Amino acid sequence: MKIYTKTGDAGETGLFGGGRVQKDDERVDAYGEVDELNATLGLARSLSMPPELDGFLQKLQEQLFTVGAVLATPQGTKASSYIPQLKAEWVEAMEQAIDRFETELPKMTHFILPGGTQASSALHVARTVCRRAERRVVPLLREGMVSADVGVFLNRLSDLLFVMARVANHREGVPDVKWIPEKPTG
Repeated sequence: MKIYTKTGDAGETGLFGGGRVQKDDERVDAYGEVDELNATLGLARSLSMPPELDGFLQKLQEQLFTVGAVLATPQGTKASSYIPQLKAEWVEAMEQAIDRFETELPKMTHFILPGGTQASSALHVARTVCRRAERRVVPLLREGMVSADVGVFLNRLSDLLFVMARVANHREGVPDVKWIPEKPTG
């Protein structure tokens, strides 16, 4: 099987289940952002990630493939019956992980600046990519083109990535850097 098909050379791509759209279509933009998020998690995993976090990130990458497939498949098409659906347990597992991780972290009293260890910094980048993917999904949600589960999943994932970034620093003994704004002058 060849990796190139030449069918997208004029700026169009095919959706799963049929139909062609421009490559800057809202749906393509949304699943492209999810793909970028997945790649960002892969990069994060390569940066001396604590084993527990690495294992969780691998599961999230697998789930993001499902999210991408859901976004790439118009609802109501024959193909949509072949696509796995998001599971409520995935969001529940993220919430349980957030709650568990927060028990080991110092209480947050300020906004924090992204950074610290390489693993933490990469997770902060992933969090911002996740938020961008979420923003790209919102128009699809508003138009009823995708299930609300997609928005819930991405929203919770960005929260989890923030907490995981803090955990990555904490486990390496690197404190969060508080954002302390300058006092207004004048």
